[in-house]
Amino acid sequence: MNKIKQIFGGDARQLGMIFALVALIILFQILTGGLTLQPDNVNNIIQGNAYILVLAIGMVLVIIAGHIDLSVGSIAAFVGIVVAIAMRDWGVPWWAGILLGLALGAVVGMWQGFWVAYVGIPAFIVTLAGFLFFRGANQFVGKSNTVPVPPEFQVIGAGTLPEVGPSTGYNNLTVLLGILACAGIIWGTLRGRRQLINIGATVEDAWITYTRMILICIVVLGAMLLIASGRKGFPVPGLILVALVLLYGFIASKTIIGRHIYAVGGNRHAAELSGVRSKRVNFLVMANMSLLAALAGMMFVARSNASGPFDGVGWELDAIAAVFIGGAAVSGGVGTVIGSIVGGLVMAVLNNGLQLLGAGADVTQMIKGLVLLVAVAFDIYNKSQGRPSLIAFLTRRRGAKTTGDAPEMPSAATETSRIDETLGQSS
Repeated sequence: MNKIKQIFGGDARQLGMIFALVALIILFQILTGGLTLQPDNVNNIIQGNAYILVLAIGMVLVIIAGHIDLSVGSIAAFVGIVVAIAMRDWGVPWWAGILLGLALGAVVGMWQGFWVAYVGIPAFIVTLAGFLFFRGANQFVGKSNTVPVPPEFQVIGAGTLPEVGPSTGYNNLTVLLGILACAGIIWGTLRGRRQLINIGATVEDAWITYTRMILICIVVLGAMLLIASGRKGFPVPGLILVALVLLYGFIASKTIIGRHIYAVGGNRHAAELSGVRSKRVNFLVMANMSLLAALAGMMFVARSNASGPFDGVGWELDAIAAVFIGGAAVSGGVGTVIGSIVGGLVMAVLNNGLQLLGAGADVTQMIKGLVLLVAVAFDIYNKSQGRPSLIAFLTRRRGAKTTGDAPEMPSAATETSRIDETLGQSS
């Protein structure tokens, strides 16, 4: 057990969601007679849930900053219908339609961000208004009709990597992608370790680094080989999702604006005393959320081959559930991009497995609700005992200590000092 702690950087409780995801996959693989890990089914899980995971990436930043966004489903549906009509009736090329959708999402996000950040209306109220307005706007613009989209546009939602090169029984581009991913993991790990050694920092034992690196590469390459063995290659929505995870993971953990988001969510007043411009942070997270909602809406429309009046219904609840299951705190200041993706995958595998078993939508919804309740209750219990959340170790300093007693609430001065230190490190 000590070796496991050293390899993964935390104990089994902290990695509970990852273990829960693995356990769910194994459970449904057994119960469905091997259907869960069929290549085509794995492709379906990725394509069918990529848009929700894109929403979860934006939602986790909103929740870390201490807000909530109820309008994402309506915005996604509104952007989807506008883009579909633009391509069908206005002769807009598919690539220009994507740019139009992203621009429209950004404008909507800046509109909502203005009311939250600079007028001071709570995000719950602003986005509830947006939920109502853009749901009506979707039906008004589309006249409650279904609008088809061209085949070229459908690639971002339903496309897969094509087959190239000699016949090997695998999709060659998918295998190549897995090899390149492993090469990037190895290069990044060794480079990071070498940089720490060069500056004289304390590094973990080499066997720990190499074991972790090898395990990650095995998982990545194994998943790619599994997908490549099917009739289709790796899905294009999955490529978009991976790119966003890398980008927003870097922003959240390695940039000043990422540190500021955590600071504002943890203690806004202390962050402002440290020089953080909380209004700008709130504006950016709300604008970014709508931008990603627009992208998610277009991905869904592309997979569905058409935009309709009932697109986006309930999406905000799925995205919020993914974020909280992934370890984010209701009060803000805690959460990770990777955690939200893991939470979303838990829900995706649960949905898919229950469907394969023939469970009805009513049973599926009840089970999803219980999973969300248990995950958040477990997180709150851990915090009441002075322990970190399920995967909160990803966002705390390695040297941080936890005790069995409930932690004291920090004073503004203490919190300001901590944020100053964090901002100084990020600079």
